[in-house]
Amino acid sequence: MDLFEYMRQGAMKKESPLAARLRPRTLDEVVGQQHIIGKDTLLYRAIRADKISSVIFYGPPGTGKTTLAKVIAGTTSSEFTQINATVAGKKDMEAVVEKAKDDLGMFGKRTILFIDEIHRFNKGQQDYLLPFVEDGTIVLIGATTENPYFEVNGALISRSIVFELKPLQSEDIRVLIRRAVEDKERGMGAYDAVIEEDALSFLADLSDGDARRALNAVELGVLTTERSEDGKIHLTLEVVKECIQKRSMRYDKTGDNHYDVISAFIKSMRGSDPDAVVYYLARMLESGEDIKFIARRIMICASEDVGMADPNALTVAVSASLAVERVGMPEARILLAQAAVYVATAPKSNASYMAVNDAIAEVQRTGNLPVPTHLQDGSYRGAKKLGRGIGYKYAHDYPNHYVEQQYLPYELTGKEFFKPGGNGYEVKIKDHMKSLREAQDVKDTNLK
Repeated sequence: MDLFEYMRQGAMKKESPLAARLRPRTLDEVVGQQHIIGKDTLLYRAIRADKISSVIFYGPPGTGKTTLAKVIAGTTSSEFTQINATVAGKKDMEAVVEKAKDDLGMFGKRTILFIDEIHRFNKGQQDYLLPFVEDGTIVLIGATTENPYFEVNGALISRSIVFELKPLQSEDIRVLIRRAVEDKERGMGAYDAVIEEDALSFLADLSDGDARRALNAVELGVLTTERSEDGKIHLTLEVVKECIQKRSMRYDKTGDNHYDVISAFIKSMRGSDPDAVVYYLARMLESGEDIKFIARRIMICASEDVGMADPNALTVAVSASLAVERVGMPEARILLAQAAVYVATAPKSNASYMAVNDAIAEVQRTGNLPVPTHLQDGSYRGAKKLGRGIGYKYAHDYPNHYVEQQYLPYELTGKEFFKPGGNGYEVKIKDHMKSLREAQDVKDTNLK
């Protein structure tokens, strides 16, 4: 390290954001994530024994992924190298690998490579690492906010242990805020600041599990607030409200939160819970989800999960879908809520959904069975000579506009696909079909 690099690092320690300066240096300083670093857990023992293997840290921003990597860096005797996938390329990795080979060959020293935002590497860049992870040239620590099972090379995943970090609890955030305000060495303690209890609670709650967000608000509040008459900087509720303003919504339109929230929304409609439905709808709307996407999911649920138990559900959903495109936000939220609540509170049946699935399975199994000749098109020239359409009974010519005849291919005679249940309008459908068939049976008996 030359003089300029030494001075740069010294300046960085002083000028870095509070969240970076306050980053834990040891396992004992880490707050939260006890499910993976609590005493006697696998990761805790591995870090303590300096026997870390390749791992992937996965979780939302501000939950401690980089922190854990830094703790490992501070406790390991291995060579520790860090790169960020947003700016690094293959040449950077090649340089790390070459040095790792030299360190291993000449000094018997392992190299731990920490790659932040590893999901940003493309498949080729991730593939390059694979043989060196496999033969032990490097121990990989990857950090990602995206689901690694979707975004990280499957071969790398199979050679690593995935640890999922959870959003910090409110109590964890409170500990970090107090540490930030009081720590005179790395925190804001030298400013002689105090934080009021209601402000502390508000900040811990509104940061929504993101430690970095809470610490940034503390730093901004301390640096921009005038001292009071007692000479102290008071972080009041009004001050911290200005510093954080709006709750951070963890929602990525292409990531886990997107799929988790829309999944909960659909399952709540299917489960007939309108309160949960409007809650998850609000989550999506507040996060800027595409209203057309939400409308499409409501339409699908109306048909798949309500179906013929209330045929009007699909009509309501389609109408809402067309309306939101014409109206737009913010009023579209009202239309979506109406449609979603209608679907949630409607009687449920998946009979038509299961019917078409069963029919598709039958078609795949039996292939192109011949259509009964009396159902075939008899309107074109020569059709009658070929027997097409002969013997077809026009339903409207019969009582109740119903007549029994072979509709399915003969090979599927008696096969049932649509089986109406006992909910909503399907009860009427079942009774209606039963009465038609009973009337036909009586007629057949009289003819005999």
